[in-house]
Amino acid sequence: MDEEEEVTGAAAVLKQQQRREKKELQAKIQSMKNSVPKNDKKRRKQLTDDIVKLEAEMEERHEQELEALAKSQPDQTSMDSVVNGVTSLDLESPALCQQSRVSKAQKRRDKKAALEKERDERIAEAEIENLSGARHLENQALTHSLAVRQLQIKQIPSDGHCMYRAIEHQLKEQDNALTLSNLRSQTADYMRQHADDFLPFLTNATTSEMFTEEEFEKYCTETANTPAWGGQLELRALSHILQAPIEVIQADSPLIVIGEEYSSKPITLVYMRHAYGLGEHYNSVEPLVTTSDDG
Repeated sequence: MDEEEEVTGAAAVLKQQQRREKKELQAKIQSMKNSVPKNDKKRRKQLTDDIVKLEAEMEERHEQELEALAKSQPDQTSMDSVVNGVTSLDLESPALCQQSRVSKAQKRRDKKAALEKERDERIAEAEIENLSGARHLENQALTHSLAVRQLQIKQIPSDGHCMYRAIEHQLKEQDNALTLSNLRSQTADYMRQHADDFLPFLTNATTSEMFTEEEFEKYCTETANTPAWGGQLELRALSHILQAPIEVIQADSPLIVIGEEYSSKPITLVYMRHAYGLGEHYNSVEPLVTTSDDG
């Protein structure tokens, strides 16, 4: 493979990688859309802003990668003169072949090193920016609040099920076998059976009117069968279902306790506003692990 073919091959690999990243981003965006209720205008607007930002960041990064690859390509005129200059030499010479192989290998290493350096610089810049960002400050505050209680954050995936997965994790720690699917279906059933307790708090995003019976039934069906995001209404239903108080720890607000009438061991969740692109997210907690514990 000559130098021109090598460069062409590198460009093809990069473009293939970028196409794959675009597909992965589209899948992530679809998951983000599914996790936000259609009637939540505020979060849908934030979702649109976040999607635009994610797409713009990827497009900018892809342009930078292509520019970096273009800069690493050898000047074609120089390559032609080199090729023409050696046509009269013995191309089968072992020394010449060895020199050619070493040169190509070195160029590949140099190109790889340049791309890694650029990536490291981007990571360093992002880390510096994050130190003063809302996400970092929120995480610091939560870490401190939890450490006082000898707890730490247990990370939960951001897939629309986070609140239910966090509760599922807490229940497993208490030897309760209820699964995410159980929690969702029981929450929907409880809300249907106690509609008068929940309907006044659910309104149509377009008309601002209280949900009709049909809209309420659709809401309950989505709660049971889709990755619809759960909030305070669902936590209220779950506290009654589990006969347990549910604590919600936040960075910038006092502790919220739902189901204070119950005396059993509380379920403790962490509510984060800046954890991911969409902002709102629930994590679980686990006992704090310290250096001495590891030892």
